[in-house]
Amino acid sequence: MASIAKRAKANAQNEFCYPCPPQVIMAILPLPSYSNAARNPADEVLSAFLDWCEKVDVKLSSKVYISKEGTVSGYGMLAREDIDEGEVLFSVPRKVLLNHETTSIHTLLEKENLSLQSPSGWVPLLMSLLYEYTNEKSHWKPYFSLWMDFKGLEHPMFWSEQERAKLLQGTGIPEAVATDLINIQKEYNTIVLPFMKSHPTLFDPKKHTLELYKKLVAFVMAYSFQDPPEDEDDEDDKDPNPPMMVPMADILNHVANHNANLEFTPECLKMVSVRKISQGEEVFNTYGQMANWQLLHMYGFVEPYPGNINEAADIQMSTMHKAAVLGTKSEAERKFVTEKWDLLCKLEMVGEEGAFVIGLTEVLTEEELFTTLKVLTMSAEEFEDYKENEDWEEVEDDEEVSSMTDEIHKLKLPWKQLLHSSAELTLASYKTDLKADEHLITNPEAYSKLSQREQTSLQVRYGQKKILHQLLDLTK
Repeated sequence: MASIAKRAKANAQNEFCYPCPPQVIMAILPLPSYSNAARNPADEVLSAFLDWCEKVDVKLSSKVYISKEGTVSGYGMLAREDIDEGEVLFSVPRKVLLNHETTSIHTLLEKENLSLQSPSGWVPLLMSLLYEYTNEKSHWKPYFSLWMDFKGLEHPMFWSEQERAKLLQGTGIPEAVATDLINIQKEYNTIVLPFMKSHPTLFDPKKHTLELYKKLVAFVMAYSFQDPPEDEDDEDDKDPNPPMMVPMADILNHVANHNANLEFTPECLKMVSVRKISQGEEVFNTYGQMANWQLLHMYGFVEPYPGNINEAADIQMSTMHKAAVLGTKSEAERKFVTEKWDLLCKLEMVGEEGAFVIGLTEVLTEEELFTTLKVLTMSAEEFEDYKENEDWEEVEDDEEVSSMTDEIHKLKLPWKQLLHSSAELTLASYKTDLKADEHLITNPEAYSKLSQREQTSLQVRYGQKKILHQLLDLTK
């Protein structure tokens, strides 16, 4: 039996989040020469960074430039002239990447590797960042200068607990942030702090504080990349490659409908246009197929409704269990639901921290949802047959599995009722209803009076609720 879908597990956010590895495209294309025209003389920090890029052999096309003007947020890349599909916009040699192998303390990190192991897998990079960021002579100093003490980080982990509860209840973000903060503090106290005390000539806990460590975790969340697995067929069975910082690539902003993509080669990383980009248009990378709640949690921003084609809503697996229990009428029925749920847990089809993920046009955890609805609505006789069937893994009913995407209304009535109840329970977890959020999001004057955090939170809630209400309509 397949285990709980990785997408469902990822939504539980048990550990620090890894950005999704960009798609690998191995085509090698000719690269335009680096151009001084990419500079903005009025921005000394940017000019220093571009000078550094030239020295370390980062190649930037003359057709693009970096600016804060005309971008959706902060620094971004814009087209100076029309760009055709397949053009290389810049390339970054692997020697320029910042990770545990390129940092100036790489020998120490390699020697102490075993003491730096953690569930997140990020400690070697974070130790590299702690050292390089606070080292005035760091090779990457011009790169770090772009980030201005990380003041622009808007991750909810930097909001107050009260603010998260008020604005984001029901979205899944407060729970994910709470887990992150516990894990970050534990990692710092049990791994990072002892390591720093063992090397007082390199680290000072008074300077390399927990607060700085949290900012660097958010920095890695928002701006790091990962090499894709060598064999994509083994991706599910192996731990992801460690994160790394990629100067220049992390300047690009994200939209779901992106026009550029990062490609990985043994020698360098290249940003390549995936469609024609018109003069004056911003160049956008993609951070992966991310719903708005994931974008806000991991990157500190959202795509305004209805721009995010990857928007999704979660129904916690535990919520469906609760809905099934609430639908019983006797203690015997409740015990029967528990027995069926226990089997689903044993089969690793569900988990207390997993979620069923409903997208705009499809169910992203179709197997898990299908199987759970099937088992939880079984009669006693059907359940006994199901348990006794030695070949149950291979059993399929063509009519039942025909399509769970866009055809939820065709499900059997008991399935629809359970799914409907689960969606209702999920909607009840928010502090506001769809109508109240819709008034704010469709009223420009009212929307403009909201703070940035209120606006981003509204976008997350509204996108999720629209999907859940669509699900209610399909399961009436």
